[in-house]
Amino acid sequence: MTPITVFLADDQELVRSGFRMLIEAEEDLRVVGEAADGAATVTGVLRTQCDVVLMDIRMPVMDGVEATRKIVASGVRTRVLVLTTFDLDEYVFSALKAGASGFMLKDARPGDLLNAIRTVAAGEAVMAPSATRRLLDHVVPTLPANPEGADPRLDLLTEREREVLVEIAAGMTNAEIAGRLYMAEGTVKTHITRLLAKLQTRDRVGLVLFAYETGLVRRA
Repeated sequence: MTPITVFLADDQELVRSGFRMLIEAEEDLRVVGEAADGAATVTGVLRTQCDVVLMDIRMPVMDGVEATRKIVASGVRTRVLVLTTFDLDEYVFSALKAGASGFMLKDARPGDLLNAIRTVAAGEAVMAPSATRRLLDHVVPTLPANPEGADPRLDLLTEREREVLVEIAAGMTNAEIAGRLYMAEGTVKTHITRLLAKLQTRDRVGLVLFAYETGLVRRA
């Protein structure tokens, strides 16, 4: 089995050491590099062509948002998983817009972080429902109020797809959406696949941002 390769980006050596010990204790994960600033992170990621980079937001020389933007723009297969304490919510939002595949709290349980790495490496997004709701509570009020219908892609959606998108934006899991909309979980997954294709969005993170930016979901 080929291990999932991980790059660590954090300006605190103690934090990187802790993550390295946790990750390298797993047979299917391997740390291939680390950096203490954003610029070195970009260089290291391009050099290692790793699967996942654990990206801190606030780092010297270049912050995690700009580093994420450069990594995504380079076209490498590396997926970015942002680690945050939620004291810089606006930066987390910017990182997601820049192409990060999700975010985790720095005080998440070890098992949750390891699973998040595996999920992101598999090409999926990590946006835990509880964290999604908390992020939206803090970040959505800063978004400009756009009138619904301003984005022509909204016209491509069926009524059912809009309903599913609204639930995703509320931070609901597939199982919760299935229960609320009285449909099978497999049907929810089908709707999400169609939403991703129609909205030209690569993951669940993009769907949440799209729903709020277009005004389909109104901030409280």
